Amino acid sequence: MATYTLPELPYDYAALAPVISPEIIELHHDKHHAAYVKGANDTLEQLAEARDKDQWGSINGLEKNLAFHLSGHILHSIYWHNMTGDGGGEPLEKDGVGELADAIAESFGSFAKFKTQLSKAAATTQGSGWGVLAYEPVTGRLIVEQVYDHQGNVGQGSVPILVFDAWEHAFYLQYKNQKVDFIEAMWRVVNWQDVAKRYASAKERAHNLLLAP
Repeated sequence: MATYTLPELPYDYAALAPVISPEIIELHHDKHHAAYVKGANDTLEQLAEARDKDQWGSINGLEKNLAFHLSGHILHSIYWHNMTGDGGGEPLEKDGVGELADAIAESFGSFAKFKTQLSKAAATTQGSGWGVLAYEPVTGRLIVEQVYDHQGNVGQGSVPILVFDAWEHAFYLQYKNQKVDFIEAMWRVVNWQDVAKRYASAKERAHNLLLAP
């Protein structure tokens, strides 16, 4: 059975300072992300045991755990690559990400309106969650999703291309309870090259979505 592994960071712990401190990056990646990987693998083993024994009393909890841990692993794997110490600003054609910039303007009216919507979605999550820019393959537009925990409020088939982690472990050591300040600072490290590649890949695969027989 395939198992999940913790990906290596694409930079060192200090690469995103001062926006995100080295201590946060180390704890976030090595402890929290690692826990989601372990949780997903453990749940797969428990599901295999349930199949072997034909015992399904805990199926609801196991399926919920798999969604939680696997989504946490996937979102964090995107999150690390969505950021760079040389990032920030907004996507521009002169930087080779004009297609993404056009899609954002078409879907939200302007980059400024998109930035406000994603910031609000991330900063106002109830409890723990994410603000996500996703490609929605039915209409081919970009949407913002406010994801609670790791998997709630997700449109089926949407592909996340930019994610803002709004869990307290992502910022509390540095920003205390000022989640809004952390979200605003995040815009200084967005890796638009990575987001543009994810957008292009999502568009390319969109035709594989089976809407009807």
